[in-house]
Amino acid sequence: MFSFAAKRHWFLLAAAIVIIFGIISAVVPGGLKYGIDFKAGISITLGPKEGETLTIGQVRDKLSELGYGQAVIQGLGEGEYFIRVGELSDEEQEQLRGELNNLGTVEEFDSVSAAIATETVRNAAIAMGVAIVAMLLYITWAFRKVPSPFRYGTAAVAALVFNLVVTLGIFSIFGRTLGWEIDPMFVTAILAIIGYSVNDTIVVLDRIRENKARGIGVDYDSTVNFSITETLARSLNTSITTVLAVLAVYLIVGGPIRAFLMAMFVGIVAGTYSSIFVAGTLLLMWEHREWSRIIPRIPLLRRHKA
Repeated sequence: MFSFAAKRHWFLLAAAIVIIFGIISAVVPGGLKYGIDFKAGISITLGPKEGETLTIGQVRDKLSELGYGQAVIQGLGEGEYFIRVGELSDEEQEQLRGELNNLGTVEEFDSVSAAIATETVRNAAIAMGVAIVAMLLYITWAFRKVPSPFRYGTAAVAALVFNLVVTLGIFSIFGRTLGWEIDPMFVTAILAIIGYSVNDTIVVLDRIRENKARGIGVDYDSTVNFSITETLARSLNTSITTVLAVLAVYLIVGGPIRAFLMAMFVGIVAGTYSSIFVAGTLLLMWEHREWSRIIPRIPLLRRHKA
């Protein structure tokens, strides 16, 4: 039996390195790119005229000619393209619509104001925050019959935060290299990842709880190690089949939901790692009071009377 407990420091070190790089990549300007729904701008769906073809080169050349060389262009299949440009005045919008209608057929032309974009960002952040807090409270309540149930909730949330940071870090890399943007579909994927990864983590934590109550293992380390080994095949099989389904849809459909699918792919892979190597590891470190070795204690300053 592989000793997950003995290698816990290496697993956490790997997770910490990934988290640090993910945060750096996401924080440094130029990484995370917000879509039209999270900032003011114009979104356009452009298709070919009847009986004609329309290439991405023609669309890019036309936009460059009009002074929108930085516009984001995404292919939707069958000669259709999704175009995103910055905020424009009413006259600039009419001019752009007319020029694109000469090139092809403007199927959709939507404008998002800065106020709506700000509200969308705030609502998305609130939704994720509420979901995480609710899960922490519920897991703590569900494990209330075991000693220190808050540890189980904290371990599950920490594993979840790892998944989210990894997903954001990977998408910041995609933003730098491929120009991918964060849109409502990405937020939907994040919420789906929260539910999926917590479910996978709960399976491991619940098995630790059951085995501890049954007295399996000579100590807590062996109990955690045995529990992870028992759930390993289940976690891997579930994740692999889900990843294969996501990849199949990505390769066949792609287009406007590729951000959702890629976020799901990254989140599932990160969630599998965190469920197996992070959640149980945190419980072990908490049990052995090893946090003091990582986070140095800051002595309280005492005032001495003169």
